[in-house]
Order: sequence, then C-alpha cells, then structure tokens
Amino acid sequence: MSPFGSKKNRSLPVRVSTFDSELEFKLEPRASGQDLFDLVCRTIGLRESWYFGLQYVDTRNNVSWLKMDKKVKDQRVELHANNNIYVFSFYAKFFPENVSEELIQEITQHLFFLQVKQSILSMDIYCRPEASVLLASYAVHVQYGPYDYETYKDGMLAGGELLPKGVTDQYQMTPEMWEERIKTWYMDHEPMTRDEVEMEYLKIAQDLDMYGVNYFPITNKNKTKLWLGVTAVGLNIYDERDKLTPKTTFQWNEIRHVSFDDKKFTIRLVDAKVSNFIFYSVDLHINKMILDLCKGNHDLYMRRRKPDTMEIQQMKAQAKEEKQRRQIERKKFIREKKLREKAEHDRYELEKSFEHLQNEMRMASDALRRSEETKELYFEKSRVNEEQMQLTECKANHFKTEMDRLRERQMKIEREKHDLEKKIRDADFFVHQLTVENDKREAETEKLKKELICAKMAEREATARLLHFLNSGRKSSTDSLLTASTVSNAVNTSSSLAAISTPSLTTSSSTNDMETAGGAELTTSASHYLVQGDNSSGISDDFEPKEFILTDNEMEQITNEMERNHLEYLRKSKKQVQNQLQTLRSEIAPHKIEENQSNLDILSEAQIKAGENKYSTLKKLKSGSTKARVAFFEEL
Repeated sequence: MSPFGSKKNRSLPVRVSTFDSELEFKLEPRASGQDLFDLVCRTIGLRESWYFGLQYVDTRNNVSWLKMDKKVKDQRVELHANNNIYVFSFYAKFFPENVSEELIQEITQHLFFLQVKQSILSMDIYCRPEASVLLASYAVHVQYGPYDYETYKDGMLAGGELLPKGVTDQYQMTPEMWEERIKTWYMDHEPMTRDEVEMEYLKIAQDLDMYGVNYFPITNKNKTKLWLGVTAVGLNIYDERDKLTPKTTFQWNEIRHVSFDDKKFTIRLVDAKVSNFIFYSVDLHINKMILDLCKGNHDLYMRRRKPDTMEIQQMKAQAKEEKQRRQIERKKFIREKKLREKAEHDRYELEKSFEHLQNEMRMASDALRRSEETKELYFEKSRVNEEQMQLTECKANHFKTEMDRLRERQMKIEREKHDLEKKIRDADFFVHQLTVENDKREAETEKLKKELICAKMAEREATARLLHFLNSGRKSSTDSLLTASTVSNAVNTSSSLAAISTPSLTTSSSTNDMETAGGAELTTSASHYLVQGDNSSGISDDFEPKEFILTDNEMEQITNEMERNHLEYLRKSKKQVQNQLQTLRSEIAPHKIEENQSNLDILSEAQIKAGENKYSTLKKLKSGSTKARVAFFEEL
C-alpha cells in the first residue's frame, strides 16, 4: 500500500518549499522521511538527490534536517499555527567540490543557483562588492535573457534585489549608479542559455571563502572559542572573529572515524601515530547535525574518487547528448538570427534607398512642373512681344504714310515749308526710334525662342531621368522590399508625370509627335515594371529562415568547435574578468564609507593585500603534517 494519501481523516498534511515553488502533499501517518523526500524529488524531476535534504524547525525552535529512516510525525516537526500543516524547506545539504564537473542535471544546478544567490543576498555567504556586481549581472542574465538594447530600459533593474545590503550600505552610491555598473557587465556577457549562465554564476560563487561551509561554534581543550567548518573536502578550523581564513584543515581522506560523547567530539585519523583530534561543541543539539554532515560529506568525498556508478554514467551521457543537442539548436538559432538580422538590415537599407529615390523622383517632378510653367510663361511673353511688334509695324506704316502726305503738301504749300520740315524731322526721329525699338524687340524675340528651346531640352532630360529611374527599378525589383501597392503608386505617379510632360506648344508638329511617343514609352515601361514587381518574391515580415539539415559528422564538428571556442573564451575571459574586477574596485573605492565596513570587509581587504585566496590558503595549510596540524589546533 502506498504511504501517500489514503484516508483523509488519517492523512498528514505537508508543505515543502523550494526556492521557486511550494508543494503540498498528504501523507499517511506511517510515511517515513525517505518517502517524503523521494516524493519531492519525483515531483520536481530531480535525480541527483544525494546533495539535498529537508530542513525544518522543531518544537524546540531548533533548525534540523529530516531523518530519512524515521517517520515524519515522530521527528518533533512543529505544526504551522495557522493551518495545522507540517512545513519543510528543500535545501542543498551537501555541496560539490567542482560544480562544472559534478552537477549533471539542469534542475540540480538551478536549485544550487537559487540557494547560493539567496545566501549571498542575505549575507550568509560573504561576497566582495566587485564580485557582487559581477554575480548580479549573471542573475539579471538568468532573469531577462541576453542583453537586448531594444527591450532594455533604464531603471529596469532598480526594482529587484540584486546586491547584498552590506554592499550598498558600504558605498555612497545611488541605485542608478549600481545599475549602470551591473548593466556594463550585463552587456559584456556573450549570449548564453539559462543553464549556462547559472553554471557561470556557480563557478564564480564556489571561489568565495564561505561557499559550501557549514559553521558550528566549538572549543578546544584550552577553552578557546573557534568555528568548525564542515565542507565538501574536509573540516576547517576558524578563529572566532574570522570566518574567511581557516587556521588549519583536515581532509576527509585523513579522517577515519567521527564520534561524539555528550559535548566531546573525537575524530580518529588515518595515521595511527597521530593522536585523536578532539574538540567540544557548545550545544548538544548540533552534535547530531555535525555528525550527519560529516558522514554525508565523507561519503560523497570518497564516492567522487571512485569510478562513476552506472546510474551516474547514464545521467552524464544523457546530459551530454542533451547539451550537444542544445548547442546545435543554439548554433542553428544564432545562424537563423543572423540571417533574419541581415534580412532586416537589407530591408531597412532598401526602404531607405527607396525613400531617397522617391525624394529624387519628387524633386524631378517639381523640376519638370517648374519647366512647364516656365515654358508657358515664355510662350506668353513671346505672344505679347509679337503683338507689340505688329502694333509697332502698323504705327510705323501709318507714320510713313503721313510723311509722304506731308511731303506732297510741302510741294504745294511753300509757306508751310518750315513747319512741314520741322514735322518731317520730328517724324524721321520718331521713325528712327521705332526702328531701334523694333530691332530690340526682334533680338528679345530671338532670345525667348532660344530659352524656349532650352526649356524643351530640360523637359526631355527630366523625362529621360524618370525613364532611367523606372528602368533601374525594374532591374532591382527582385532584391527590393516594395509591395505591389507601392509599385502601383509609382506607376500612377509616372503616368501623371508622362501626362505633364506632353508639350502644350502647337508651334511644331514634329516636337508634339516625339513627346507623345516619349509618353507612350514611359507608360509601357511603367507597365513592365509593375509586372516585374508582381512577380518578385521580396522579404516580408513573415520571414522564415530555411531549415539547416546537418549530418552526424557536421554535428560532431560543430560540437567540437563550440567546445573549443568555449574553452578559449573561458581562458581569455578569466584574466579579463580579474582585470575588470580590479577596475571596478578602483572605480567604486572613492565612494566607500569606511565606518560602514564590517569585520569581514576588513579581513577580505587584508586577504587581497596579502595576495591570498581560498585555494592558496588551503594549499598552504595542507602542506604541514597531520600531527603538526593537530598540535597547532590544540595550542590555539
């Protein structure tokens, strides 16, 4: 019979909280801790269950881990006061030595990412300010995906909790200043999937001094207050005021047995010549927790150094296949994205070119219209000049006749000779002026004719440019993004221009025939352009890149190439990250408020000045013999 939810009146209500969800179950009273734990793992799809456990607060208000071999109801789990339900938290109980080599499932690393991020933000794990900014940029990458300048908006990061309070209080900087520095790192990240970003986050976090360390207060035989740190590789001993730098360390391969009697812990070492390592706890409650963590970490330490079981080999093979598949899909996606971006860029360029050509066509149309208006104006002036010239000729003939009459009269009337001679001189002078004016008007008429000819030539040139534009549009129609409606508008505009280009002068029939033929040719070209435009495929908004079909060899080559590129990227970026961290540390140093520094901040700065880190310190401590380290601990 299943231990889960048989009779309602006997069911045991349970709520299990993870960092991104809450699960509720109903168990039978006889259900054990292992039954509940297996049910949670199956529900969330977790197979690497050996890292995790169920944590709860007991009736004495102490934090404890659920024991797998005991019934749930027998473990002093405190019922929630509001709804009478047992509440557990699903946490990572043990940590891997190297996250990139040991964590297999995506759900596993996601749970580790959420827990480590929460521990950093709550300052359970100390993180330097510059490293906090870097980790915050990866957390933003997980939440929003790769940086996109189109969707990113200023102030978008201000609402979330991205930095530990101890970091923001330590510097006199506004949220906008912190956001700008996080954004700078965020923009520098290469496009990655969520699981890859989480892994990068964990690889940086595992280098923090307090990562994966469970601290317990202890004393040695001299009653000196110390911290015991239980880690994935062994036991560390810390000074009461310094949780960053261990005083000494013992690896699990040096430890044979761990036991306790009351508050006294005895650790027997592998080297029989070395005396037992003894320390004293300050609270009986934590003894079993220390022993449980020591046993679990020791087992995992030894298991890592043995060949993988069939289950782990299978999980790693599946994870590798899934990773390769995703890498190929990502490569395909990136390729398709580049094609789409190129298509969008080409479309933008073509639209820009089309707009430019439309402006040119509009200018040409305006020039043609102005030429027509100028032509009509010159024609009107020419007609007026001709009428004035005819009127002048009529006046000249009239005065000439009058002069002849006066001469005849002079012959007859001698006494009026003086008056007639004066009139004749006046008439001659007037005729002379009219003749000069007539010559000027003839010259002006000739000039107007030449200007009319120039206007016609300008008209033909504008028509030729329009025809050239339409013909060139026909040749490039297969690469353009013009729609059929746009081409129809161009044809209508061209037809209107052809109609405007038809000459209104009637002085020369041959000119009219030539321009009429030009209009017909323009209409034919436009129609041909429309047909070409209808047959063109173009690039629409529903662009779908073609599917790439890859062979097994090509897939393997792509995978190997991506792995080589990734390793090269990591090698180059590691030094670059250190340089950027140093630069960021220098940038924010002027804003530091010295009095707001915590003890861990001061210790961390001293560690940086000494050129030490987590791994160099442990390496230095392990260089001494086991006997010397035990003696050093006893003398603390």
